[in-house]
Amino acid sequence: EPALPANNDVGPNPTTVGSVDGSPVRWRAMSVRGPHGELITVAIELSDMQHTVRSLLWLQVAIGAGVLLVVGMAGSAVVHRSLRPLIEVERTAAAIAGGQLDRRIPERDPRTEVGRLSLALNGMLAQIQRAVASSESSAEKARSSEDRMRRFITDASHELRTPLTTIRGFAELYRQGAARDVEMLMSRIESESSRMGLLVEDLLLLARLDAQRPLEERRVDLLALATDAVHDAQPIAPNRKITMEVLDGPGTPEVLGDEARLRQVLSNLVTNALQHTPESADITVRVGTDGDDAVLEVVDEGPGMSQQDAQRVFERFYRTDSSRTRTSGGTGLGLSIVDSLVYAHGGTVAVTTAPGHGCRFRVSLPRITDVPAHVG
Repeated sequence: EPALPANNDVGPNPTTVGSVDGSPVRWRAMSVRGPHGELITVAIELSDMQHTVRSLLWLQVAIGAGVLLVVGMAGSAVVHRSLRPLIEVERTAAAIAGGQLDRRIPERDPRTEVGRLSLALNGMLAQIQRAVASSESSAEKARSSEDRMRRFITDASHELRTPLTTIRGFAELYRQGAARDVEMLMSRIESESSRMGLLVEDLLLLARLDAQRPLEERRVDLLALATDAVHDAQPIAPNRKITMEVLDGPGTPEVLGDEARLRQVLSNLVTNALQHTPESADITVRVGTDGDDAVLEVVDEGPGMSQQDAQRVFERFYRTDSSRTRTSGGTGLGLSIVDSLVYAHGGTVAVTTAPGHGCRFRVSLPRITDVPAHVG
């Protein structure tokens, strides 16, 4: 029972008291006066209430822990979802660092910060890829150009050394008095000197073309050039059949260019055909138009060449077979000069050939299209 004061009056306010027997049970007691002045004391045991409070406290702790767990899991999911684009950015950056320059970040909603970041990074990656590709291409071109220049210098040195060695040998024979035919000796020295002079002129021309120096520009009638080329070749090879044909096509074969250099293009092609075909092989010079291009063709009925040789025939000092020797009087640069001159005029040159079927060299140049007349 509750431990009350001697008069059992605990006051009108609820008061917590212990038990009379020292029990840990606590009581809640209060005293009031009745209608007749009597003292009424009421006490309620707190054990059940304390148990209920403890149960509610543990329930509150459990609910709080559950809520915290759910909130933590939800927050973790939201954070992971929010960071997923950044994780993809990190993975893409790692892949690019490993050499995969074509990797891109998946596009997101451009209205979000991550979406705008992805677009900006993808644009930057595209520019980096183009820059790297351009750098690699430039480096490859530089290496290729350096290799070609090295081969060119080596070949040029060899070609120049040959006539110089010949001239020096004949001069030594003359100095020693061992030469019996002085006229023949002088003729050979003069011939080798002339060939060396032609080689030097061709080398200088190629150097100017490589430097991309501007050419003279004026209206040039390719029909007149083709006619002159045929007429000029006939005295050189009177026993050869050299003819001219006019190709059907719209407009006239007039181009804007350097007349002297275009004459050299035709001359080199005709000379090439004369030097590397037998006397029985006919040669035809064709001129005309093809769409917006003016066309020149030199066709021979010679032995032709393989496709492997055709792919390299415009390389400097390249000789396809034993017929292309120094005894032919050429420098080994004629077709290279043709290729460089045509390229300088914004045109193209190609060869169509097969063993036993002759060769057709075709030059295409941008023509002047303000002349409506028809060829022929």
